[in-house]
Amino acid sequence: MARQFLWVIVPYLALVLFIAGHIWRYQRDQFGWTSKSSELLEKRQLRLGSLLFHWGILFVFVGHVMGILIPEPFYTALGVTEEMYHVIALAGGIPAGLAAFGGFVILFRRRLTVKRVRATSSTGDWVALGFLLAVIASGLSSTFLNIDSHGFDYRTTIGPWFRGLLTFRPNPAYMETVPLWFQIHILAAFGLFAVWPFTRLVHVFSFPLRYLQRSYVVYRKRMPKQAEPVNHAK
Repeated sequence: MARQFLWVIVPYLALVLFIAGHIWRYQRDQFGWTSKSSELLEKRQLRLGSLLFHWGILFVFVGHVMGILIPEPFYTALGVTEEMYHVIALAGGIPAGLAAFGGFVILFRRRLTVKRVRATSSTGDWVALGFLLAVIASGLSSTFLNIDSHGFDYRTTIGPWFRGLLTFRPNPAYMETVPLWFQIHILAAFGLFAVWPFTRLVHVFSFPLRYLQRSYVVYRKRMPKQAEPVNHAK
């Protein structure tokens, strides 16, 4: 029963909240659908932290797609052995994870130590940061604890389980042998998905497509005011 709850019910509840929450947020709070940038309050730490975090997360996301959504037989057909895949995953995943974690630490420290940024932080900001910390920390821990070339292969367990969720054929039995750190990472990720629509993370899905059709804004240089001619007539 617990297995069914954790690996079937909880994921679907989180996904329903993720989808329905975004629809509700867009209908009710379009003006709040923003990253609420604090660049004007502090730039130096934001620039470095944001760069590391966003690029790190981007490559981490690509790695998850390659490892979870693409079935293991696909790599076998290409001649990629389990050991080869493991080395590639570590070579790409560890730097990306460290970059994301480093960027997160800088941004989190900035939010704590810069008074003006801290004053403008909402409850949703702290909740999102808490879940992000849990996801990134547990993900890095899972990676470092699985460095052994003969370690746990998530492509034959977590991968089929997650793809089963997407095709509405979940099989929680796949999660029986999954190590604890991986389980924590997955549950933390679904927790993040559940709160996502109610935080500033919604800005991830903001695409300024209307700007492509908007008319150009013409700026004209202000001309200096010309002096009036002096009348010398008496």
